[in-house]
Formats: sequence, C-alpha cells, structure tokens
Amino acid sequence: MSTQKFSTNALHAGHDVTKNGGTRAVPLYQSTAYVFDNADHAANLFNLSQPGYIYTRLNNPTNDVLEQRLAALEGGIASVVTASGTAAISTALLVLLKVGDHIVASNSLYGGTYNLLSVTLPRLGITTTFVDPSDPSNFEKAVQENTRAFFIESLGNPKLDVLDIKAISNEAKAFKVPLIVDNTVATPALLNPIEHGANIIIHSLTKYINGNGTALGGAIIDAGTFDWSNGKFPEFTEPSAGYHGLVYHDALGPAAFIAKVRIEGLRDHGAALSPFNAFQIIQGLETLEVRVKKHSENALALAEWLQEQDEVAWVNYPGLKTSAYNDLANQYLPKGQSGIVTFGVKGGFESAKTVADETKVFSLLANIGDTKSLIIHPASTTHQQLDEAAQESTGVTKDLIRLSVGLEDISDLKADLKEAFAQIDKKVLT
Repeated sequence: MSTQKFSTNALHAGHDVTKNGGTRAVPLYQSTAYVFDNADHAANLFNLSQPGYIYTRLNNPTNDVLEQRLAALEGGIASVVTASGTAAISTALLVLLKVGDHIVASNSLYGGTYNLLSVTLPRLGITTTFVDPSDPSNFEKAVQENTRAFFIESLGNPKLDVLDIKAISNEAKAFKVPLIVDNTVATPALLNPIEHGANIIIHSLTKYINGNGTALGGAIIDAGTFDWSNGKFPEFTEPSAGYHGLVYHDALGPAAFIAKVRIEGLRDHGAALSPFNAFQIIQGLETLEVRVKKHSENALALAEWLQEQDEVAWVNYPGLKTSAYNDLANQYLPKGQSGIVTFGVKGGFESAKTVADETKVFSLLANIGDTKSLIIHPASTTHQQLDEAAQESTGVTKDLIRLSVGLEDISDLKADLKEAFAQIDKKVLT
C-alpha cells in the first residue's frame, strides 16, 4: 500500500477486505475485549510472540486500520492513536522522557502545548527551553547535557510560522535526539515532515483529518529512523521492568519507540481512542486531500481580501507574497498552506472581541479544521492562561483574530466579516 499515491492510501490503506467479511467500508468494532483461542494463545499475545487483539485500551481492529492508514500517509512505519491530540503529545513525551530530562521547543506552539511543556511537565521533573525557531541554530544554543528531544509544529498555531524542518532536523541529528513534529495544521496532504528528517509525528485528528467537528482523536506516528541505541536512551537498551525484562531495541529495532508507546504508554496512561471515534475519523480521512485543497484556496483568497479592508491592521497567511514565511511555504507547502488565517483589528483587544462576537457564518468556538468556518480571539480565550510575554512569543497579540476558513462560498465569508467590521466603534478607526 505504501507505494500507492496519497488519495489511494487515504481510501484503502490498512483495510484488508478479505479479513473483514468482505466489507467495503471499514467496520466499527465496538468491543472492549477479545476472546482468546486458549490459554496458550492468550499467553502468546501478552508476551508479543503472536499478533492479535487483547483489550481496546491497547488495540482494536477499527483503530488498527486508522493507525495503518495514518502511517502510510505520513510515510512512517507504524502509529498509535489516542483519545485526543493533547493525549498524543503527553503520551509520546512521557514514554520518551524521565525525571531530569530536557526538551528544546519552538516558542510558537499552540497554547495548550506550551502550557504542558512550561507548567505541567516541570512538576514531573521534565523541563523545556523555548527558542525562536526562525533561526535553526537557536536549537543548538539551547541544548543541554540532558536534552532528549526537539519539539516543533510544522505550521505554528496561531503564529503560522513555517519552519525549516530539514535544518532543525540536522541540529537534532548532531545531538542525537529525536525531532518531534506536530503536523496538525499542515496535515500529510500538504506536508510530510518525515521526508525532511523528522522522527516522530504528532496529530490532533480532531482537526483537519476528521474535518467535521464530531470526534476527538490524536496520533503518534513513528518514522522508524531514530537510533535508540545511541547511548542517550537506556530505557530502550536495558531490560524493561515494566514489561518482564523486554529490551525494546533488541527485540523491535526501528519500531522500539512506537511499540513502547502502545504496550507501556497506552497501558499505563490509558489515553485510548474510542473505536467509534476512530470510525468517524476514518470517514473524514478519506476526503482529506480534497478538503484541504479547498481550505487552502479559500484561506488565500480571504487573506488577500482582508489586506484591502480599512478595519484590518495586518494579515498573516504563509501563502501571501508579503508573508515573512512565503519562501519557506513555497519550499515546504507548495500544494497549499492550509486553512488558518490570522489578522489584527484596528482598535486592539475590544475591537477584536467585537468582530468575534458579531460574525454569523463564522462560529465563535475553540477548534480549527472544521468544514464550517470558525473564529476566535486567542488573547481572551485559548491563550489567556499565558502571560503577555508568553502570548507574544507564540504569536498572540491583543488585536489578533484567528480564522479557521471552511468550505463555504468565499463571497459569503467576506460578507460575514464585512458586517462584523461594521460593528466596530468607528472612533477606533480614525
């Protein structure tokens, strides 16, 4: 399947119709547990000498199709799906890291991820240094003796900075640490970070991959390219007390990390994806390529229109020729730059809130990647837990509006924003 093209894999990868009663659609296996043939069969499953299903917290036939499909689309060797995108990040990091370890991360991260790295993980003894990712050498400058991972978003949310993944991956290789890339906003339909040196890919499946705002989900995808035996990760080269002495690198080689995510990460942290949600997400994944193309077209058209509006102070979209990230967008995102647009409203904080309040087609809510257009004012919502300096480092200013541009007619989206702009106090525009 991996030799076939993206749109074909999105529809077929991971689903063997001969093993599912001939069903053309992927079946929903809404079961928590699976009957063993006998005691020996059960023992073989638990000691990993035979593949199969044990308990849905670990694996499930519907989830398995989604995992294989995501791995095929991203160019990885395997994946594990989780209950949400945040669950994917936290599970991956907690499987990989321990007390005393250190992360170097882009400072232009989604607010929830920034909070996880800056507040929650330090309580567990895992610290993070945030750097400006526009200069890849900043990662090298922040490396410590205990650094064990680099973490970035391929397309920052909401800063929309396109990162030089290849250059950052070269820095990671120099220090023998894995590069973890959250590819949620770009999606594999527009960008495959593994092709540029990334080792682990994260997704919030809730967003563009599901695409219709009906199901939470996350994914961890392993490129299978990192050498876990390089001396910095003894948990992979020494017997695991958590799994009857298994030496992950010896037993599983390139798949050591993703196997550990499943048999220890899902087992111990329990962030399993519901099979029903997996079924829902598979339906969305089938049309991802078509939808993301339209999202990108609408977003670019709307960004160009916003530049001409008197109420708008600035517009940020990587597809704009005026964008500081346009050169990198042409390099990494030539097929489109996804559906997120940010802009500043003249009059600042209160004017931005007015626009968010007054739209009718754009829905005011905390999500992105829906087929319907969405709007939010991050400074008062998604990023309000961050202080002003942290907000600015992630690209959030008081006047910023974030749009998740959907698939509606572009003329209706323009008209909706135009009517919202008319509600701004005219005093702030003079």
